[in-house]
Amino acid sequence: MLAQRLIALLETHADALTQTVLNDLAMDPRTQSLQLPQDELEARVFATYHSLGEWIGEANDDRLRAAYESWGAMRFRQEMSIGEVGYALILVKHHLRRFVRDHGLIELSGDRLISEFFDRAMYYLARGYEDEAARHDAPAEAVAGRRRGTRMGHERQGLYEC
Repeated sequence: MLAQRLIALLETHADALTQTVLNDLAMDPRTQSLQLPQDELEARVFATYHSLGEWIGEANDDRLRAAYESWGAMRFRQEMSIGEVGYALILVKHHLRRFVRDHGLIELSGDRLISEFFDRAMYYLARGYEDEAARHDAPAEAVAGRRRGTRMGHERQGLYEC
């Protein structure tokens, strides 16, 4: 079954995938102000791949929601830009999709599983960020002000280039 092969691929290659993503995060102008210690960032990326494997195996949306809402709330408290945090998750997704495709596993159902996981993760991440902003009674201008510099000129750069 495709899901089992995808889980096995994740378990076997999560370290290599994580390192590739970390290199991209450090070099991409859309994520350069993510100020996290390297070990924390590495653990977060690795955990994302691990979460995907677990979610494919049991599709537990409650665990996914709890994990990514917590991550979003933490990033709000760390005063990070939701745009940069969200783009970091997009990079994780696109590296995985490329890796899976290169290993001959990308079939329609596999792509659907990956997309569904990351779509839900992104939603819960943003929801956690917003909920934390509301708990801190942060006005919209303050949350918008967390953008650490504009990335004008990069919006035409391919979103899916990684």
